Amino acid sequence: MTVPYVIAACAISLDGYLDDASDRRLILSHDDDFDRVDETRAGCDAILVGARTIRRDDPRLVVRSAARIARRVSDGRAAQPMKVTLTRSGRLDPGRAFFTAGPAERLVYASGETAVVATALGARATVVRMPRDASPRWLLHDLAARGVGRLLVEGGSEMLTWFLAEDAVDELHVSIAPFFLGEPEAVRVVGPARFPFGPDRRMPLRRVDQVGDMVVAVYQLRPSS
Repeated sequence: MTVPYVIAACAISLDGYLDDASDRRLILSHDDDFDRVDETRAGCDAILVGARTIRRDDPRLVVRSAARIARRVSDGRAAQPMKVTLTRSGRLDPGRAFFTAGPAERLVYASGETAVVATALGARATVVRMPRDASPRWLLHDLAARGVGRLLVEGGSEMLTWFLAEDAVDELHVSIAPFFLGEPEAVRVVGPARFPFGPDRRMPLRRVDQVGDMVVAVYQLRPSS
């Protein structure tokens, strides 16, 4: 079975941080960059974030443009991409925007007690049991069986590390904000891991775009089909 085409996307500070150490979400992008992300979302079948990102940032993960939603519907697709998350602890609040915003199908992959998670979420999501040692490839095969052909991984650091370290990303979008954080406790874009791309194997750069005062680098990690 062909696995989904995976796009990983993130916005970072110039010194490589996804977020600061405060309790509030750090806004790295602006309206023009948000619109670029909206276009990317509109072209995908599913959007994935980790459960920690849901708890910390409360993202909506929806296509906002009415024109893009209409285009998806006219193409015979769902109005909104499927939302996907992974949890070990099962600590998910059904009142979060992930579960309430937009008419999207929602999948929760749980490596703990799925019955407890399913009871807590009710009809707001489909809960799928995931082996504790599951790899990104296991997840991608399961998503492919559910009709996902194009997956957008939006974070956070743990999910980006997991997919990139396992060489499970086809395309990487890095949006760079023109400022430094300089906080040692801030959240790095990836954590410690052995990555397939390093000093001896550099990531192939496909293009660089300017979006307002931000730079967006697009890396083609695997040949596009």
